[in-house]
Amino acid sequence: MKVCVLQPHYSVCYEESDACFSEEIKLLDQCDDSMDVIVCPEMCDVPALCVTKERFEASANRYHAAMMQKAIETAKRCNAVLFINGCDFCADGIRNTTFVFDRKGCLVGKYYKQHLTPGEVDKRKLDSAYSFAFEEPVMIEVEGVRYGFLTCYDFYFYEAFSNFARYRPDVIIGCSHQRSDSHEALELMTRFLAYNTNAYVFRSSVSMEEHSGIGGASMIVAPDGTVLEHLRSRVGMAVADIDVSKKFYKPAGFGNPDTAHWEYIERGRRPWKYRPAGSAIVCHDARMDFPRVCARKEAVGGIPSDSMPYFGTVIAMGAEEIELNLWQTKDGAPVCASDSAVKKHLGDQATSERSYGELSEYDWGVDCDPSYHGLSIPTLEDVLQKFSCHAVMNLHLKTCADEAYLKEILRLIHKYDCEKHVYFTAEDGDTLALLQKDASSLRRCCSAKTPIKALASASVWNCSRVAFEAIGADSQVLKTVHERGLRCNVICHSREEAEKWLELGADTVITDVCPRILQIKETIKKEKKYV
Repeated sequence: MKVCVLQPHYSVCYEESDACFSEEIKLLDQCDDSMDVIVCPEMCDVPALCVTKERFEASANRYHAAMMQKAIETAKRCNAVLFINGCDFCADGIRNTTFVFDRKGCLVGKYYKQHLTPGEVDKRKLDSAYSFAFEEPVMIEVEGVRYGFLTCYDFYFYEAFSNFARYRPDVIIGCSHQRSDSHEALELMTRFLAYNTNAYVFRSSVSMEEHSGIGGASMIVAPDGTVLEHLRSRVGMAVADIDVSKKFYKPAGFGNPDTAHWEYIERGRRPWKYRPAGSAIVCHDARMDFPRVCARKEAVGGIPSDSMPYFGTVIAMGAEEIELNLWQTKDGAPVCASDSAVKKHLGDQATSERSYGELSEYDWGVDCDPSYHGLSIPTLEDVLQKFSCHAVMNLHLKTCADEAYLKEILRLIHKYDCEKHVYFTAEDGDTLALLQKDASSLRRCCSAKTPIKALASASVWNCSRVAFEAIGADSQVLKTVHERGLRCNVICHSREEAEKWLELGADTVITDVCPRILQIKETIKKEKKYV
């Protein structure tokens, strides 16, 4: 197989877009019928820097059709499989897309970039909704060769490489920019990718300047990490003859049979040691859609409330959020329980007046169902250890937090990599002040009996949410909350209340009847467009 990767000139001056696009066309014209595979860089229809959404879209609209036509013509003229990246104009917006054309110029597949940069999402407003759902690595087979894909920012997410390798790609196509990394760093990343996936990597990028030490670095790398061709900053093309069936195998430890590096690693992998990942992980708080249902307290089908079986059940039912009522024990442990339940079963002393050891001696399941005999009071660590990133967690601080206690909670959140999947709720000013001081990077919700009080406190303590009781509130309150750029949690004590507030447009209903309201929420969500 003869492979060609292209590296055109790129400009940071938008006014040079025509000249840059012309150079891309000239490089495609230089390709010939000796080539079996041709790879082009990222965003060929945006050939120069566009710092605004308007310029980005103007560039894509101007060059996209001509780019696609040229790609088809080149694939046919050269009798080659051609990979080119640009904009795909989808129903939900523009997507960063690698297009795959066979030797006849027919479109045989697409790859949508999986890790969009913050600039692509926030400034250029590219469609990214698809990237927050579980998806297997994209593999497109052409003439018996399995092609996988990474686009630019995708190259940095090394934790994905081991999963990528399981799908046994022969080649990884890297349509890229990576304009701020050095040639040495880009080579290191590309060789690492090839070695860890046992695949060839064909990386096509853009030259920032002929003598620049950053960007560029279009290259062809073999599965053992050998760099076959490397353009560094040169404008032009890199060409290599390869045997795509040639893989790299090494001893699987001293004296053991040869195997691919990734297979050797898989034999000893301990996935529970790493960051939360996989199909059970939900979108974090900043990206999760509204409206949501936040489950609290009520026993489900005989399952004790505020227990590990309860949290698992409501998450499995589809609750986007769970409320954890956190109380501080006498010895400083954060536990999840109702203070009233503690007093009911253990006497008049509050949770804060008992040690965790005392609380854990009580059977928290016996009152609900004999099946749950022996349940202990759950700690925050118990819940995080089992359900981190499986739902957004509303951490309701019921005890006035001191610095040591809050520090322990923050340590646990960090330990289980859950910063983006939690937010704090508190009522009193001392706790909100402490949160603003020591947990300013985490989202905060101000809770009060009435919306007026919640809104007043939210402005003082810079909260992003307010929480209030449904009774006594109305649609005007909701309008005021949204006009101030806040989200609202409405505490509902019946199915009728929860349904009413979902209809009105509440962001989250906190409900004791979670299983009954989830289906209603989905129906309302389909009928209304929430933002």
